[in-house]
Amino acid sequence: MINWQWTAKCNMASGIAKWVSVMSAPAMGTTKTAHSDLAPKKKKGPGALATAYLVIYNVVMTAGWLVIAVGLVRAYLARGSYHGLYYSIEKPLKFFQTGALLEILHCAVGIVPSSVVLTGFQVFSRVFLTWAVTHSVREVQSEDSVLLFVSAWTLTEIIRYSFYTFSLLNHLPYLIKWARYTFFLVLYPMGVTGELLTVYAALPYVQKTGLYSITLPNKYNFSFDYHTFLILIMLSYIPLFPQLYFHMMRQRKKVLGHAEEYKTE
Repeated sequence: MINWQWTAKCNMASGIAKWVSVMSAPAMGTTKTAHSDLAPKKKKGPGALATAYLVIYNVVMTAGWLVIAVGLVRAYLARGSYHGLYYSIEKPLKFFQTGALLEILHCAVGIVPSSVVLTGFQVFSRVFLTWAVTHSVREVQSEDSVLLFVSAWTLTEIIRYSFYTFSLLNHLPYLIKWARYTFFLVLYPMGVTGELLTVYAALPYVQKTGLYSITLPNKYNFSFDYHTFLILIMLSYIPLFPQLYFHMMRQRKKVLGHAEEYKTE
């Protein structure tokens, strides 16, 4: 009888211990979960397939703009003059600048963490100038302003696509990072100046020929003056260019500031 009572007490004590352990398990799990929630979460990059595609894309674009750069140098050495160099790189310029439209798609599908609006504005403005101005108004193709923006674009894109390629490979040389956040100080104003002068040079020809303009009357009761549209495009540079330029200035301070402070210490 005593043994039976002792056994019953032991079984009861064991049951209570198990119940306590079961009840305490969720608390421990909750603590662990809460701790993991407080831990900083790493930003997820593109998957392996997307990374491989982006590396190939950026390598191809880097090579393409290098072809344009070599074409400009070879044409200059052959002619001994910088006048009319546009014709020597017209086809690759159109091809690779139009290929930049894929960057908008990259942002839209989320494999590149950039603003679709900002990227779209930058890409469309260059594609517009390439096709709707320089290609459409052949009289401006020999203007020095075309060579000005083409040279600025070429250097900018070689640096930019090289930067993206090495960043995706996690082997970014400091020289390329420095160039990416330093050369724009000169190349951005240089490119914008060339773009504005080219559009300005196209205005008389557009007004004279009525290029891309739609006049009334027509069955759609709609009119469009391409000459006025180009003027509005030029005016849009006034508020937009400073925003982009100072954005890059802030990025430069953020990316290179700590490194430069470390070197001076």
